[in-house]
Amino acid sequence: MKILHIDSSVNGQQSASRQVTAAIVRRLTQADPSASITYRDLVAAPVPHHSEGRPGDSAPLQEFLAADVVVIGAPMYNFSVPSQLKAWIDTLAVAGLTFSYGAGGPQGLCGGKRIIVASTRGGIYSAPSPAAAMDHQESFLRSFFAGFLGAGVEFVRAEGIGLGEEHRQLAMQQALNDAAALQAA
Repeated sequence: MKILHIDSSVNGQQSASRQVTAAIVRRLTQADPSASITYRDLVAAPVPHHSEGRPGDSAPLQEFLAADVVVIGAPMYNFSVPSQLKAWIDTLAVAGLTFSYGAGGPQGLCGGKRIIVASTRGGIYSAPSPAAAMDHQESFLRSFFAGFLGAGVEFVRAEGIGLGEEHRQLAMQQALNDAAALQAA
């Protein structure tokens, strides 16, 4: 198994999403010790924003295409994903490689790929929360990876981590337990 591990939080060692992605990768490598890991820190080594050129030649795209499993740390920033994560995602949308256009519109070409998102949020944005309509983080990621690229998407969520230390600890413990319980394949 080839794992692509993506982190995008600006919070370094204090980052909740980085802790959860590390736990997910640990779980996957425990299940398959022969797994290889490619790591990309989008803060330490940002991907250039979308521009003209030959997008199929980009290293981020090639890493994505080579991976069986992609583990993405996606903290919620201002109701969506960090701009550095969005820049990385923009490199993945390449007609003929990750999706194609057909009579019914775009069709994903990444059906065999598994995406596991470590979603972290300061507040509560899952339904039935009154703030659920402001979730443009998980809804965007699900739409892009599952709806557009055709990949399988799972979320491991730590929600409400900004609501005080006790709530943060409970949310993180639940996310780490969920990471440890992930199925290997």
